[in-house]
Amino acid sequence: MTAADPAQPEEDEPTLHEGLEHETIEDVQAEKALLAKAIGGWRGLFDSGAPAALFVIAYLVTDSNLSLAIWIAVGTGALVLMWRLIRRESLQQVLAGFAGVAVSAFVASRTGRAEDFFLPGLITNIAYGTAFVVSIAIRWPLIGVVVGLLTSGGTSWRHDPPLRRAYAAASWVWVGVFLGRLVVQVPLYLAGAVGALGAARIVMGWPLFLAAAYVTYRILKPTLSVRR
Repeated sequence: MTAADPAQPEEDEPTLHEGLEHETIEDVQAEKALLAKAIGGWRGLFDSGAPAALFVIAYLVTDSNLSLAIWIAVGTGALVLMWRLIRRESLQQVLAGFAGVAVSAFVASRTGRAEDFFLPGLITNIAYGTAFVVSIAIRWPLIGVVVGLLTSGGTSWRHDPPLRRAYAAASWVWVGVFLGRLVVQVPLYLAGAVGALGAARIVMGWPLFLAAAYVTYRILKPTLSVRR
């Protein structure tokens, strides 16, 4: 037998560098998957945010011309949808975004109040926040349900108390997101502050979603890593 080469680490003893490299690659891949699959990447951010942003800009620069602002928002959503169709790209996020814009435009056109363009979004936040709170209370945290579906793990996590607690903690993060949006945006809606409401929706939209998703990932990672 020949003496082991001191410059070569044994195969069953990975080096610290290898461990850190694996950790970094895992983190980057997880973050990329989050951005790409959850919201459609940076294009998803644009597709969903552009119509609402242009609605606010058009309303403010046209001396509160609601009809024109609505048509610009709907037209922008339609153009984005057509562009994705021409390029044969995924329509998952853009279809959902266009449906939201269409509903918002319809509500605002019926009431004649620009702030009602944001009313469906406020109602959606109430519904989601309530659903998350109820899911935690009955010990079926929605984050666990979603992860179980995405990973084909089903509901086996419910028999694992530490994992169930981690999913509950992550679900509380999303309760905070929906509640925070309501705390900030409802007073602006009641005051009819369209410009400030639009800015709040943009800032507390996908940027806040991404922040909450990353916090969720950091909460779940230790427990899921042990299970793997």
